[in-house]
Amino acid sequence: MAAPPAAPSPAAAVPATRAPEGRRIPAVLGADLEVPVRGGRLAPYANLDYAASAPCLEPVSAAVAAALPAYSSVHRGAGYASQLTTARYERARHTVRAFAKARPDDAVVFTRNTTDATNLLARCLPEGTTVVVFDTEHHASLLPWRHAVRLAPPAFPGEAVRAADRALAEIEGPKLLVVTAASNVTGELWPIAALAHIAHRHGARVLVDAAQLVPHRPINLTALDLDYVVFSGHKLYAPFGTGALIGRPDWLSGAEPYLRGGGAVRAVNAPQTGGTDGWEVDWHDDPEARHEAGTPNVLGAVALAAACDALTATGWTALIHEEERLLARLRAGLAGIEGVRELSLWDPAHPRVGIVSFTVAGRTAREVAEILSAEYGIGVRDGKFCAHPFVRHLLDAHRPEAHPQNAHRPDTHLQNAHRPDTHLQNTHVQDTHRPDTADGGCDDGTASAVRASIGIGTTDEHVDRLVSALREIAARR
Repeated sequence: MAAPPAAPSPAAAVPATRAPEGRRIPAVLGADLEVPVRGGRLAPYANLDYAASAPCLEPVSAAVAAALPAYSSVHRGAGYASQLTTARYERARHTVRAFAKARPDDAVVFTRNTTDATNLLARCLPEGTTVVVFDTEHHASLLPWRHAVRLAPPAFPGEAVRAADRALAEIEGPKLLVVTAASNVTGELWPIAALAHIAHRHGARVLVDAAQLVPHRPINLTALDLDYVVFSGHKLYAPFGTGALIGRPDWLSGAEPYLRGGGAVRAVNAPQTGGTDGWEVDWHDDPEARHEAGTPNVLGAVALAAACDALTATGWTALIHEEERLLARLRAGLAGIEGVRELSLWDPAHPRVGIVSFTVAGRTAREVAEILSAEYGIGVRDGKFCAHPFVRHLLDAHRPEAHPQNAHRPDTHLQNAHRPDTHLQNTHVQDTHRPDTADGGCDDGTASAVRASIGIGTTDEHVDRLVSALREIAARR
């Protein structure tokens, strides 16, 4: 694998400052992209949709370009190119393991994305496992489970820990607590260390959805004592289609293969009885081989590892400092616009990553997103962000006409934090994105929100342009 290469608007209330000196933050591809806007002109693109898919880091692109000339089969060929490609693929696995600071014996199974990784683990749960999950989760963590106990949105972080404690104490048999590390709706950081401690005290395991955490903060699976972590390359500046499930190997080794096919087997033989209704299959015990049947996405794994290397080499101090500066600038700007309301589950001062969701009075989320794109060259997300129950809860809690005395206290209407008798049904909720719908692509027709998300490549000008544009939009009648 190739080594990775090494005047603010008055609308913003937070002054611009330089990030601390240190190793250079890598650049992203597309930083000079120009997009058409109304009037027939081109404008520099302000990409504020990182939480959906982050742009590609230059060292990631370089690593993929370096691997392409020798691209070949993996784990199957004796030729030099095949051996080199296999070595790059397995090196990527070690890099991802080190990036997550996983235990030496933890499995690293490459998947298509976070959703695929979570569904893989769902297929591997021991018989009779009960899953405890908050209604605040992304659909990828909310929907895959056969037997689930749902917990209502907690009023504050400590309530999340207490609700999980109560729920887990009532469950017999194997159990798994599922929780996000950083909300894809509000960016708020969840108390995953405390939740993991509570889970283990009750003999449960914990799965952490780190998709929105790892582009913004380091994760230490070992120090936090997490059993499983999942995340995606496309949110980690590696848009080449690979995610990862990292964690304890025993449940994975003991489960049926996620896919049945080449690479997952040691041997396949005809039934000794001479029948034709099945084969005698000797599956791999190694969970990585067992659950990675077929030819893997080698370039996706190379890209994911290159992103991990690039972020580690840069150092998190400079990345976090710059993000927090830009996030404070954005939130202060939004707070100064009449009619713009930021969505939060907990106290506005609670730590969060670079994600802000909001509404604009008198406008649908889709209208706001389309105006930002068509007139200002700004890309944001609108809708319910594949977290329909959570967004509906936030929109109701923040609706001033419904709660005039508590418009700024979303915790005052949170009840039934523990609902052990409520189980997830087969709710096939979709987040289909349809450009011709005015509500942000949600088929149920209920209200949606706008989400702006930042990361490497976001500038003061991007933030100030969004704030200025929203001020103009909010003022239109």
